[in-house]
Amino acid sequence: MTESPPLLMKDSRRLTGPNMIWDHPGAVIDVAGEDSSIESLIDAWKTEARRILKAVGFDQETTGVRRFQGGASLALSAPIDALYAATEVNEWAFHSACKSLGFDTGETPVPPIAEATDQLRSIIEEERNPALLALRQAAVDNQVAFLTDDDEASIGMGIGSRRFEVSDLPDPNDLDWSTIHNIPVALVTGTNGKTTTVRLLSAMAKEAGHVYGCCSTDGILVNGKVVSPGDYSGPGGARTVLRHPDVTLAILETARGGLLRRGLGVGENPVSCSLVTNIGADHLGEFGVADLDALADTKLIVRRAVKKPGRLILNADDPILSAKASALDLPLAWFTLKESHPLVEPHVARGGTAAWIEEKCFWLSTEGKIQKIGSVNKAPITYNGAAHHNMANALSAILVASHLGLSSEEIKAGLASFENTPEQNPGRGNLFHLGGVQILVDFAHNPHGCEALITMASKMPAERRLIILGQAGDRDNESILEMVRVCWNARPDRILVKEMLPFLRGREPGEIPALIHQELTRVGAPEDAIGHAGSELEAIHEALAWAKPGDLLLLLVHAERKAVLELMAKLEKEGWKPRHD
Repeated sequence: MTESPPLLMKDSRRLTGPNMIWDHPGAVIDVAGEDSSIESLIDAWKTEARRILKAVGFDQETTGVRRFQGGASLALSAPIDALYAATEVNEWAFHSACKSLGFDTGETPVPPIAEATDQLRSIIEEERNPALLALRQAAVDNQVAFLTDDDEASIGMGIGSRRFEVSDLPDPNDLDWSTIHNIPVALVTGTNGKTTTVRLLSAMAKEAGHVYGCCSTDGILVNGKVVSPGDYSGPGGARTVLRHPDVTLAILETARGGLLRRGLGVGENPVSCSLVTNIGADHLGEFGVADLDALADTKLIVRRAVKKPGRLILNADDPILSAKASALDLPLAWFTLKESHPLVEPHVARGGTAAWIEEKCFWLSTEGKIQKIGSVNKAPITYNGAAHHNMANALSAILVASHLGLSSEEIKAGLASFENTPEQNPGRGNLFHLGGVQILVDFAHNPHGCEALITMASKMPAERRLIILGQAGDRDNESILEMVRVCWNARPDRILVKEMLPFLRGREPGEIPALIHQELTRVGAPEDAIGHAGSELEAIHEALAWAKPGDLLLLLVHAERKAVLELMAKLEKEGWKPRHD
């Protein structure tokens, strides 16, 4: 075998919904290697994929490729009842292509196509489920949603849904389709502001009398009650909400990881609207997403769920989203903090849908009708206009709510009722006043989020300022260093660098704190302004010991958010005062 640069198959998985490559399910392999080897592999893989697809009876299926620096994603489309088998088909095509090029993948010998065909046909036949395909087609014919996973299939959504075991599916002709229907659904994605926007929309839906279901990084909730705690911002959370028999409206946080791993959690079903809040550096380097342009493409997967009369809602103040809009052939709605925006103003003049700030009020334009929603100062999450990021979140929520069918009065009431308290919006801009010390607790964890929070904090008067800073190990070094620079731009009097042992994610203990400390000193922070703590709670206690009346403590919490909020509530109840009173 000839010497050649190595190729590595990093992952082989199913794509269960619309994804980065196309609008339908399939199987994908992520490959890493030198670019020249990748190009040779792609050509060979396409040839081998077509050979094996024809051999196993998948003649109508297609191939797709997503290139990125240092790798590629190689995809096959496939029937929904043969996705596991499709991964086996794809893996054979990959290994056969490598063999034809003389690339050693370190795998067992690749069986010849005749032998592989017999094996794969057997795997396909074992997985096939004609009843599943029949139910899916019946759902399409009756214009209702269809969702499936390993265990269950469902038709309709929420209160109009029916669910079945995939091993015991009904004859579609035996179902009363008049009782099966969809519900209003919104997808919420972006780098920052997703969870706050989902929570704000929940408050609006409550005012409208809906039994609302939502999923986010905090769990699955129905009418404000936790059904399942944990991170449910992926496809599993979306399916659970959409199958809940009481839900009349669904708000689904849709995170980057799930989009890249599996595709859209709503499958191929249309939604009322999809929202992209913003694009900022976070999780770069994973799944071939190395820059903001690729990250924006990932977030914009949610556009694939938008069909007329739905809308894709975008942030006009985000330069990357604004630049990509011209290539999007679907109805758009815009939001902006500017009274006169060069993109939004002509859009509104043409009768387009948009929301903006003017005269310290929220304004909404829909179908040529312009109306004032209410004062910015009457929306508590804006902190009287100091929290620009939450003003943007409010505008995006106004647009989403209008597409979910909520009235302007219901939207206005939701804005007025939603506050940045640990009860309503835990970990997002929670402000405590303890013994003359202002303490702001927030989940900001990337440069974009930190900049928004520090901009707000800069408008809060304080004699001295302290920031607690740390980061998870799965972020690239440049993102971590940029976050350090953003925080130091606030010129705090004290920075406490925390260790985050639960989130080392491949790093060594002490590695991230050392990186942060080094960058702080490089940008001019004096050594006596920098402290270190072995955990988040230890950092909190050190911050409290340092504080005196008139100070502002900015506590960026991640690993122990619940414990920190409980501590703040306890200190508030006890009437805590700083030592240096």
